[in-house]
Amino acid sequence: MSKKFYIATAIAYSSKQPHVGNDYDPVYADAIARFKRMNGYDVFFSTGTDEHGQKIEEIAKTAGITPQESADKVTGMIYNTYKRLNISFDKFIRTTDAEHKESVKKIFVKLYENGDIYKSKYEGLYCVPCESFFTASQIKDTEGVCPDCGGKLREEKEEAYFFKLSKYQEKLEKYMEENPDFLTPVQRKREILNNFIKPGIQDLCVSRSTIKWGVPVEFDPGHVIYVWIDALSNYITTLGYNPNSQEQPELFNKYWPCDLHIIGKDIMRFHSIYWLVMLWSLGLEPPKQILGHPWLLFNDEKMSKSVGNVVYSDDLIEKFGADAVRYYLLSEMPFDRDTSFTYINFIRKYNADLVNTLSNLVNRTVVMTEKYFDGVIPLPPQGLLPPVAAATSPLKEGGKDIDEDLKETVISRAGNYAALMNEYKISEAIGEITAILFRANKYIDETEPWVLGKDETKKARLGTVLYNLLESIRIAGILLSPIIPEASAKIFAQINTDVTGYETAFEFGGLKSGTKINKAEPVFMRLDEKKILDELKV
Repeated sequence: MSKKFYIATAIAYSSKQPHVGNDYDPVYADAIARFKRMNGYDVFFSTGTDEHGQKIEEIAKTAGITPQESADKVTGMIYNTYKRLNISFDKFIRTTDAEHKESVKKIFVKLYENGDIYKSKYEGLYCVPCESFFTASQIKDTEGVCPDCGGKLREEKEEAYFFKLSKYQEKLEKYMEENPDFLTPVQRKREILNNFIKPGIQDLCVSRSTIKWGVPVEFDPGHVIYVWIDALSNYITTLGYNPNSQEQPELFNKYWPCDLHIIGKDIMRFHSIYWLVMLWSLGLEPPKQILGHPWLLFNDEKMSKSVGNVVYSDDLIEKFGADAVRYYLLSEMPFDRDTSFTYINFIRKYNADLVNTLSNLVNRTVVMTEKYFDGVIPLPPQGLLPPVAAATSPLKEGGKDIDEDLKETVISRAGNYAALMNEYKISEAIGEITAILFRANKYIDETEPWVLGKDETKKARLGTVLYNLLESIRIAGILLSPIIPEASAKIFAQINTDVTGYETAFEFGGLKSGTKINKAEPVFMRLDEKKILDELKV
């Protein structure tokens, strides 16, 4: 029986179309989900949209449509973008789904019956875009604006239900200390513990009585359930969780607890405090790990739809293709540091990595195989392992066999890639693939197959060289498949191989000699930097 792996992203807020920085969540999660499936895991990957709240209610009113119509429109955009980015989710949940709303009603009742929710009055400052309340101490250094988004805060006063987070203060501190890997990267744990838990946790407002667009409180319909109970519950309602039943559905029993939550660092406290306490109150296990990724900035500033400095994935896909967007996001964003998007950097990275390093390697190798062997994968003399004799394989400086050096590099880098992907350090893992491609390109310069092709007596050596290149490309294609799935499929099609299983990426020699490859076609086409920048006016 294969081991299960449940991965979930934060659900996107359906007020406006998300920008490319928001889309990092699902792209990052998708690469991990694909990698886990490749490793034989039984993966459940959930994502979706958060569709309730004051902001959507106000946007709909301004547009003269219903909140549901407004949410439907934006959710449609988000869903289509995810599909265009090749996000391989198993479930796309909407908080307006009937099943989700019914479960949320019951969850609220259960939390209330467990003594963790009480009725009181709220008076303070509220941020509509963030759907968050703030105390005076939280905004003392922000001059009265939202500490998260910089938006204007409103004075709010209303009757509300509150969740007793403060009751769990000690338990939260202890859990964070005893489970050092629960929050990752490591600085996320320090931020949450030192900035939000140890200074003292305030009880959380969990209902609104001044808005209507939300899930109504079952026993007090003048209130709607506030966003964080509604939205956070999606991670269990997507699995069919029913708080009123002792017997949970098969999907829930199989996949909960969640193995990995992928979220932005700005909503870390909601997931590591509110969500954790909700689960404890419901008598459920917490998720195994929460990963708070950094931000994608625009020219070193946080992307903000209200400021207008945003780039949209759909526009990038239209101009450069889905794989280019995926590759940029996954290779440029470090595991633990913000990075900045610029069009110049995007185009240069595309040309350097995807065109010069990857596409040219594949194209040159396939063209030479067509030219010298009529497109048939050659069979090297003596096979590939053990090492080819020095008489047929030149020596590098220091006496090392060139062929063996290539193979050792490919296999060792593949092993490094596996270790990094298992730690979710995707940008570093891509660096290991790039090292394989660099080594293969250098191997072409070292062996000079165009020179070998002029001498019929060196045909066998030429066959060995081209086989080694094709095999390096096959292995790189496997490792790239969670990152740029469309390009990987093109690579496999060109070299005409079905030996694409993950386990075959760690042994050199899986490619079948005698197979006729397909016509060479560039995997990526070079971009004209000046022309594109002129068109974009940047």
